[in-house]
Amino acid sequence: MLHETVSLVLVALLWGATNPFIKRNSKEIVKIKAESKVCQFLLELKYLATNVNYLLPMAVNQLGSVLYFLTLQDVDLTICVPVTNSLTFVFTAICGWILGEELPDKRTVLGIVLVILGTALCCMDRYR
Repeated sequence: MLHETVSLVLVALLWGATNPFIKRNSKEIVKIKAESKVCQFLLELKYLATNVNYLLPMAVNQLGSVLYFLTLQDVDLTICVPVTNSLTFVFTAICGWILGEELPDKRTVLGIVLVILGTALCCMDRYR
């Protein structure tokens, strides 16, 4: 049971910690302009495929997806989905703030605390 919970938290951490990096390192894609939709798509694909600063966090993010897939074999979906999705939000917000994004207001901090408490209650109820 502890192993499964740790796996779910690790998935959320891998997803949440990489989201701000993926966002930050793909911002320049909006500057790419082409005459046709096909050419636009190909130029954007080339930009992403050659941008190491984008590819590294994306690879780590995908490792989280592999771990999630493996964890699904042992954990009930009714606990797996809420835990990973809610904690991903928390880790995304925290890592974003560490990287210099907007500091949270009191309501956001309260929301994070409530998400963590709710997640803990779900896990405690499920695994008792």
